[in-house]
Amino acid sequence: MLRLTLLLLAITATRARMNVLFLVSDDMRPELTIFEGKDFPSPVHPPIHSPNLDALARKSLLLKRAHVQQAVCAPSRSSLLTGRRPDTTHVYDLQAYWRDVGGNFTTIPQYFKEHGYRTIGSGKIFHPGTASGYNDPISWTDPYFHVGKEADNFVYKEKVTWLSVPMDLLKNNSLADTQNADYAVNMIRQAAPQARSGERPFFIAQGFFKPHLPFVAPQMFFDMYPESSISLPPNLYAPDKMPVIAWSNYSELRSGYVDLEKFHISGDINTTLPNDVILNLRRGYYSALSYTDYELGRLIQEVENQGLANNTIISFWGDHGWQLGEHGEWCKHTNFELATHAPMMVHVPGLTDKGIVTEELTEFVDLFPTLVEAAGLPPINLCPENSTNVLVCTEGTSLIPLITNPASPNWKKAVFSQYPRNEYNGDQMGYSITTDHYRYTEWVKFNLQPEYKPDWTQVFGVELYDHYGDPQENKNLAYDSAYSAVVAQLSKQLHAGWRAALPK
Repeated sequence: MLRLTLLLLAITATRARMNVLFLVSDDMRPELTIFEGKDFPSPVHPPIHSPNLDALARKSLLLKRAHVQQAVCAPSRSSLLTGRRPDTTHVYDLQAYWRDVGGNFTTIPQYFKEHGYRTIGSGKIFHPGTASGYNDPISWTDPYFHVGKEADNFVYKEKVTWLSVPMDLLKNNSLADTQNADYAVNMIRQAAPQARSGERPFFIAQGFFKPHLPFVAPQMFFDMYPESSISLPPNLYAPDKMPVIAWSNYSELRSGYVDLEKFHISGDINTTLPNDVILNLRRGYYSALSYTDYELGRLIQEVENQGLANNTIISFWGDHGWQLGEHGEWCKHTNFELATHAPMMVHVPGLTDKGIVTEELTEFVDLFPTLVEAAGLPPINLCPENSTNVLVCTEGTSLIPLITNPASPNWKKAVFSQYPRNEYNGDQMGYSITTDHYRYTEWVKFNLQPEYKPDWTQVFGVELYDHYGDPQENKNLAYDSAYSAVVAQLSKQLHAGWRAALPK
């Protein structure tokens, strides 16, 4: 660890301070070629066309088992961007702003801004609207740029779940993600001279709306996925013995899309959509993902065009996973592996150029201290038990040690996610712990303000999935007497919390 720290110091001392390109996608699960393995075994899907993410991964620390803290946009983003977990930010829905309900916590771009960086944001970084005080103006040196979904209205005339946009319609108009990416490309060009000279490094953040619903993408990306190449999910039914509270009725997908209205979808457990609808939705999702990859590639290429590739940290993450009909489930809003597991990678010039893959368990709260350490900024301390009045601290762990030892025996042995029920008002909370072998969840009574703590004595449901024998989580073993000792041990670990699972 000391040798790595010295190397980082040497890198930052011999050249201008490193810039940061901070890339985000919405609703992207890690169904990429670079993530192939037990979670997405072939031939569940066709090969995903993501050449730019694949290329970035080959020169990054690729975190194959990264988990979000809550599988929905605003809580996940608030958690990652402040480095604190939902029970600290007090953000569990799409409206609450952590500065109002949790504390005046410093964000990643704000921290870089306070250390002399030019910080520029466009697209969807924070959840827009009240959940971020309208893109958290204090985080940026430049006015925030945000072209919203209304930009797609020139082709998106009615509310449908997916749309293949003919290429000739894009000759004179651009979709929202393209417009936001255009802005970011121009800002890289504008910021490059000061970054090259060392006068002022940049932190440029670009957030993509896709592959979020509706799956609107240019026809060229749909052409990459012929209808005949798309498969149904391998598990169309809810897990055996799953507690009802674990289920989400995927209201996001059922919210007024005209192409689904005739099916009168209930969202109930073990109901599903017609096979042709499932196939079309999966195809639309993959196409929107490849569209995101294309736009993301333009920004990475511009960094290279400006001669800054050797001096720019590039991070990429998706804000949570997404269910595409597995278990008959859709969208996020659960604690299933498919909802909490999301892509994340970090390229640090001079350290990760040859590509490093880790299967260690990691969390999205780990990114803040990682970027700070990689850039050579003053390190961030671990948050105390009550950090309400602490502006800068982290509830994560820097990932830099995994660069030199991607299979570290001293790394954290568990990661934590949670999800509220009862229409987001916090009456119940599902707390999950994921270890190398298992995912274990307790759905319990949750006390909101001022405690923001679970009542472990009031339990509404328990889940246990064996990821060795059942990686798709088809059988809940929590009520199997043969696993009573495992349940007792994981319950103890869950109640002890994330601090007890920190690296030794």
